[in-house]
Amino acid sequence: MAYFYKEPSYTFSEYLLLPNLTKATDTPENVSLKTPLAAFKNGETARLSLNIPFTSAIMQSVSDDHLSIALAKEGGLSFIFASQTIEEQARMVERVKKFKAGFVVSDATLKPDHSLKDMYDLLEQKGHTTMPVTNDGTAHGLLDGMLTSRDYRQGMDLSTKISTLMTPVDRLVTGHDGISLEAANEIIFQHKLNVLPITDTSGNLVHLVFRKDADSHRNHPCELTDKEKRYVVGAGINTRDYAQRIPALVDAGADVLCMDSSDGFSEYQKKVLDFVKSKYGNKVIIGAGNVVDREGFLYLANAGADFIKVGIGGGSICITREQKGIGRGQATSIIEVAAARDAYFDKTGTYIPICSDGGVTHDYHITLALAMGADFVMMGRYFARFDESPSRKIKVKGGFVKEYWGEGANRAKNWQRYHVGGNARLTFEEGVDGYVPYAGRLNDNLAITLYKIKSTMCNCGAATVAEFQRTARITLVSALSLREGGAHDIQLRDDDFMSSK
Repeated sequence: MAYFYKEPSYTFSEYLLLPNLTKATDTPENVSLKTPLAAFKNGETARLSLNIPFTSAIMQSVSDDHLSIALAKEGGLSFIFASQTIEEQARMVERVKKFKAGFVVSDATLKPDHSLKDMYDLLEQKGHTTMPVTNDGTAHGLLDGMLTSRDYRQGMDLSTKISTLMTPVDRLVTGHDGISLEAANEIIFQHKLNVLPITDTSGNLVHLVFRKDADSHRNHPCELTDKEKRYVVGAGINTRDYAQRIPALVDAGADVLCMDSSDGFSEYQKKVLDFVKSKYGNKVIIGAGNVVDREGFLYLANAGADFIKVGIGGGSICITREQKGIGRGQATSIIEVAAARDAYFDKTGTYIPICSDGGVTHDYHITLALAMGADFVMMGRYFARFDESPSRKIKVKGGFVKEYWGEGANRAKNWQRYHVGGNARLTFEEGVDGYVPYAGRLNDNLAITLYKIKSTMCNCGAATVAEFQRTARITLVSALSLREGGAHDIQLRDDDFMSSK
């Protein structure tokens, strides 16, 4: 007969943290939220870590190149959605990698004999108003000059040659190849420049360094960058076209891949992991999931997953439980999988980070997920509310909202996500299409959430995520305790009512 679990599964809202001793050194500014993303051996460090334990969901309405850049600036990571063509997804990855502050290879370069019309065409294509001019129009040609928006104006003859508008190289301040970023920024500020071209000993253009990038770095001390000071970006994949999609994403510069599936406990995911390990070894980081128990975790861990996502049916737009009767309370899932992860580490010496995906309604749910053993969280609704998400902001009933739909909704047409073999197509929905309240800029909202997490960790006497997981004390709460925890037995202030009195 079927196996029946004796205990019910629980959600985050059914738990509370108990405070530990808060030491004098336990202040939010002393708390580190750095956390591993990729598997590592005992005594080693992870190949990739997050500076904050936040990733954005693999969703059309959440994770594109714009949100990826915004989240990487704060220290987190986005997984660019997979339900698009391979070429389009690869271009999004490339845009993130090219955006990063520091030494930028120009992707908008002109020749001296190009016309002003050629410049406008390139401006429309690339969006850059500052363009180097090289002898052959390539990113590493002999530098002849620079063209900026101050060198031309609307109404000028479009046939005008760029050579007559640009600032020639002999009037430019340049840096030499091999200069440090700090030294390049010092030249920028000393000479009041917006951009500093970097050239080799022959005068060929190598890189560009922008003032705005230096300002951005100072304003975002936790930004997540690779060894070349480019933003770190992830990309989602499916179990159908992975043999073509993965090489394209790796070539585009994706730092980490993650399979997007409502149920990752499958042979299809093992096939993808086998493909990656045989083709790339440990050079490509790949996550798998989703799972909700020990068995699912061990299957993917033994198959070679670098991290494992946990959660089925807990997302705000997910109706998998309603449609298929499959899933588990998110808190119970994290608790069991975290225990399996720790036992696996003790047995094998390999630590495999786990990601809590779904089930977050309030900020404190993120804190509980970390305390229960998650190394980081993945969220869709949270990030969909911000300016940087790709969905439209519209006005509904006097207020602003952002469109939000699930990858299992017909709007996403993401049948690959639910691939079960053969030529199956999406025959019923496992996600809905709706709205979330518009919340403004990512930076403003995320700062508040992160401060809440750090403040709670201080109450629990923990300065790191790892310490928090070891020392947190957690209790179940009753239905009456839930009611007691909110505002009760008062008449809430109504501004309109009060102002009329």
